[in-house]
Amino acid sequence: MTEKVKGSRPRLAICLFLALALSSCSQRSGPKKPSPEAILQAIPAADPAKYEHVQDTKNWRNPYLIISADGVALYDTADSAEIILKPEEVIGALSQLPRSNWPYGRVVAVAEVTASSDQDGVAIRRNKGLVGGLLEESQVAIRWVPQT
Repeated sequence: MTEKVKGSRPRLAICLFLALALSSCSQRSGPKKPSPEAILQAIPAADPAKYEHVQDTKNWRNPYLIISADGVALYDTADSAEIILKPEEVIGALSQLPRSNWPYGRVVAVAEVTASSDQDGVAIRRNKGLVGGLLEESQVAIRWVPQT
């Protein structure tokens, strides 16, 4: 019986060593990726002097959002690309844009489409409220532009 106990001690020690080694490896998974909000905070605050003269949205150089009943279109002026998003995806999508897409600082232009029905109007107001709140929480300034 004594021999069994002596023989199991090395196995127990090996198992403990392996368990500790594996747990320490899983804890060193590398640096944590910054949140979308933190990424946006790295962009300088909005500078109204750089964009207050812009009257036509065709000349707007920062990101541009168009709110509709179906969601939010992110128009990336640098790439002339339109990406359809859910309101909760807007902050993540904005944080993925290159810093060069923010020449005016941390500000987006936002327009809403004209509602074609009462039901669409309710959905547009809901999306507008969600997007406005998310942008405000992320400290992204909003430049409201006339409806499209």
